[in-house]
Amino acid sequence: MTEQTDRTLAATALICGYALLIGFTDNYVRVIAADTGLWQFHFTRTCMAMVLLALAVPLFRLNPRPVNLRAVVARSAIHGMAMVIYFGALAFLPVAVVAAGLFTSPIFVLLISRFAFGHVIGPVRIMAVLIGFLGVILVLGPEALSGASLAAVLPVAAGALYALGNIATREWCSGEKAETLLAGFFLALGALGALGMLVLTLWPLAAPAGPDGFVLRGPVWPGGAFYFWTFVQAAGSLLGVGMMIRAYQLTEASRASVIEYVILPASALWSWLIWGETLGLLAWAGMALIVTAGSMIALRAKARESSAQPA
Repeated sequence: MTEQTDRTLAATALICGYALLIGFTDNYVRVIAADTGLWQFHFTRTCMAMVLLALAVPLFRLNPRPVNLRAVVARSAIHGMAMVIYFGALAFLPVAVVAAGLFTSPIFVLLISRFAFGHVIGPVRIMAVLIGFLGVILVLGPEALSGASLAAVLPVAAGALYALGNIATREWCSGEKAETLLAGFFLALGALGALGMLVLTLWPLAAPAGPDGFVLRGPVWPGGAFYFWTFVQAAGSLLGVGMMIRAYQLTEASRASVIEYVILPASALWSWLIWGETLGLLAWAGMALIVTAGSMIALRAKARESSAQPA
C-alpha cells in the first residue's frame, strides 16, 4: 500500500459531527418502529437517499463512479451485513447486550490491522481502546454483562464485520471518493431491505405490535410520520455517513474507531433533550472514560503530526 497522509484531527472533527447528527436522527427510530418494519425502513430510506444523492451529483460536481467496483461492492456488503446482524439480534436480545457486542469493533480493528495488514499498534491506542470499551460497559450498565448466551455471539459478529468494513474503507477503497462509498453503503442496505420485504411477504411472520415487531414485520401501508422521519433519517444518514467515510479515509481505522465512541454521549444528549431521558452517575463516569479515550488518540496524533513537520 502506498504511503498515505494521516489527518487524525480532521477525522476527529468529522466523527464528532457525525455523532451529533446520527445521535439526533437515531433517536426517532422508535417512532418509525412503532408501525413499520426494519426491512421496509431500510428500503425506503435507500430510495430517498439515492434521490438526494442524485440531486447532489450535478450540484456539487460529484462523481460516484467507483475506481475498483469489486472493492466497493465487498465493503458495502460487509457493512450491510453488519447492520443486518445487529438489528436482527435486537429481536431476541436486550439492547444493552447487542450494543456492547457491536462496540467490540475497535478490538477487532486492532487485531485485524495488526495481524492482517501488519500495522504497528502503539501502547497509547491499545490503552485508549481498553479505556473506551470500559466506558461503554459503564454507560450500558451491569445488564450488558448479564444474559450472555450463544445468541450473544451475533452482536459480536456484527462488531467484527463492522471493524472489517471500517478497515476496508482505507485499505481497499482509499482511492474511492466518499460519494462512491456512500452510494454503495445505501444500495447494499436497500438490497437487503428489499430481500427482507420479499421474504416476509412470501412467508409472513406474526410480529408483535409496536417497536417489538420491528424486525419481524413485513411491508405495510405506513402513515405520514413514517415517511417524514424516514426522510430525516435519509438526509441525516447521507450527510453523517459521508462524514464518517471521509474520516476513515483520513486516518487509520484503529484511531477512528476509538473516536467513534463519542456517538454514545451524543445519543444520550439527544435522548435527554428530546425525550427527557437521563443517565445515572455510573453512565456519566463511562462517558468520561469515552471522552478520555478519544482525547488520548487525538492528542497523541497531534503530537506525532507536529513532530513530523519540518522546522
